[in-house]
Amino acid sequence: MYLALLVIFLQCSELYSQKRVFTFNTVDIKVQPSVKVKNGAPLSITCHADISKSTDFQLKHNFTVFKDGKLVFMTVSDKRDARYEIPVARSSDTGDYECTVEAGGKTKSSNSLHVWVTGMTKPILTAEKKEVLEGEVVKLRCELPEEVPPLYFFFRKMKMNSTPKEKSVFESQRNFSVVEFPVEEGDNILQFDCFARRNVKLEFESSEHSKKTLVTVREPFIKPTLNVKPSSNITEGDRIQIECSTVVARMRDIEIILQKNKTILNSVRDEKLLKYSAVATLEDSGEYQCKVEQGRASKTTKLNIVVSELFPKPILAASVIKLDENKELTLSCSINGFQKANFSILRKNSNADIWLKNSKNLTMRVNVNDTGSYICKAEVKGIVKESKPVTINVYAPVSKPTLSVVSGLPEVVLGKSLLLICRSVMGTPPITFTFYKGNKIKETVVNDTYATFLDENIGQNDKGGYRCDAKNNHSSGMKTSNILNITVIVPIKNASLGSVPYGEVEDGSETVFLCSVKEGSWPIRFRIFRKTDREVLLFEKNENAHRVVWRREAMNRQDTGTYYCMASNRANVDVKSHPITISVILAAWQKGVIAAFVLILIAGAVTLTLWWLLCKKKKAKGPSMEMSGSALATNSPNEKLTRQHNDGDYYSGSGYIEGSENHMKSTDESKGPDLESAEVEYTEVEVSTLDPHRAPVQKGTETVYSEIRKANNVSPSYYGKTSHPICCAALLTF
Repeated sequence: MYLALLVIFLQCSELYSQKRVFTFNTVDIKVQPSVKVKNGAPLSITCHADISKSTDFQLKHNFTVFKDGKLVFMTVSDKRDARYEIPVARSSDTGDYECTVEAGGKTKSSNSLHVWVTGMTKPILTAEKKEVLEGEVVKLRCELPEEVPPLYFFFRKMKMNSTPKEKSVFESQRNFSVVEFPVEEGDNILQFDCFARRNVKLEFESSEHSKKTLVTVREPFIKPTLNVKPSSNITEGDRIQIECSTVVARMRDIEIILQKNKTILNSVRDEKLLKYSAVATLEDSGEYQCKVEQGRASKTTKLNIVVSELFPKPILAASVIKLDENKELTLSCSINGFQKANFSILRKNSNADIWLKNSKNLTMRVNVNDTGSYICKAEVKGIVKESKPVTINVYAPVSKPTLSVVSGLPEVVLGKSLLLICRSVMGTPPITFTFYKGNKIKETVVNDTYATFLDENIGQNDKGGYRCDAKNNHSSGMKTSNILNITVIVPIKNASLGSVPYGEVEDGSETVFLCSVKEGSWPIRFRIFRKTDREVLLFEKNENAHRVVWRREAMNRQDTGTYYCMASNRANVDVKSHPITISVILAAWQKGVIAAFVLILIAGAVTLTLWWLLCKKKKAKGPSMEMSGSALATNSPNEKLTRQHNDGDYYSGSGYIEGSENHMKSTDESKGPDLESAEVEYTEVEVSTLDPHRAPVQKGTETVYSEIRKANNVSPSYYGKTSHPICCAALLTF
């Protein structure tokens, strides 16, 4: 029974689960009243889930709202809608909103929706102090509590009848900023405000300006007073006294400075009064400034002082400013409309002026060392004035100039540049040098003791006629150098090498080498090299000619190789010829010796061959054995003699034995029954045969089976006739 109930329960659960089927169609997000609302207005964000179900059953929905990826709202509801309320929208609520719904293990999100809360809250500005001194700073803080960074803050400093001064600060991490404004001279009542900006979708949005903050400025000291005595009609030689004073609220760190044209004349510290006294001169006229400083505060008073001239500056006159040495010079000093003065004449020097005479006039005979600047001074009532300097130039005559080539030797390579130097050992500078090429002026140079001239692209005709002149302000006039002739060096061109004989040279014979150039200035350095595995200098000679001949008397096999020559002159350019190849071969007599030796060897070989053939022939014809004709006629393998020639000819052994058989028969007849009764023995004999077309080369051997009867009484002389020991010895030797 329990089993049945369990089965029924499982079936019901399966049916129940099959009925609870749902799916998300869409998830939407909406904003009311619109996606763009004003700052401070209410804002409502609704999330709606569109779900399809198989039956009507309850489903829990988890709603989550995100702003710019951060969770801002979450709720659980049986309904398909959820609402996120913002009673007072601020600019910080601007952003991209997205809704996510989760139910029954399924999740779906809406599209993103941008909401823009326009306008920003009004910033709050506070000042650290409401009252400050000149030279201090005003510290301000601007804050937007309800806004979120990043923010741009702008601060303004305003005062009466002045353009506001503005400072800006970017804050990326906080919603407030702090700045400092210095309090300057003349600031009395200051007003400050601030506002902020933010960037929304590449657009800037600004807040309202904060309330103005008022700051009062107090003076740490009053503007200084500047007095001068005497107050008017100041003349050179009078003593003037200048006083600068102020009233200070606090004496600490107070400083008074007196200036004239940015030059500090005097200063005091921690005092209320400054004094300055001096004997007035014409240079003391100008604007004086008294400045009082304390911390950052500063106040200034200016006063213009005019000093009348007691007497004008003296004037120094010279009888002449350019003169020859050993001439007289007169200097005179005077003051226009003023005679009562103490005069002195001096020569200017870098260290100190050199006194010459206490007088209005000075006459002296000058030399070169007297060249320089001269002045005169005049003194009246302790006032000393100096004249403008007068420059005197004393000239020594120039010496005869010398013209030379800078490189040293009076020569130049064709097509190159020639640098000349004209020098005058003596003479007071500046000296004017003039260069001539022929009768034409090429260049004029003003210098102290020498000058250079560059003549470019020298040709073959530019060989002489250079000179230079030198002159200065001396009355003696111009001096001329000697004429300088130049050697133009023509570089080597087109070197070539030849030989006689050319190409092949007999061993031990003489070879003549000829190295020549197309053009080039003499002397010419000729060198001949042989190149095999290394370069070897064989010949070297300096020649006043365009060619050189070198004789190599006895050539040998080691002289085989590649030859070339190299030519150079003072142009310092080595010109290399094309290489030629020399092969050393055997001489005629050496070839004759070798030919004779070869012929002797050939004759000896022919002689031995003929000898061998003769011996072979004699051996074949000798009656050394008896052959049976009947035996040769049989088909027995031991009695058949055949020969297969290499070229296919057939040669029968029976014809070769026939003569011998007849001879043997006649002999047997003369012997009688003794020979007939002898035993027959078959002996294998190798017979060498010669190719009649290629004697004496052995082409092969033939085997002859002969029938030899044994006889007890065969004469030994019979065998001697067929042995031929001399022929055999000759064949062995060959």
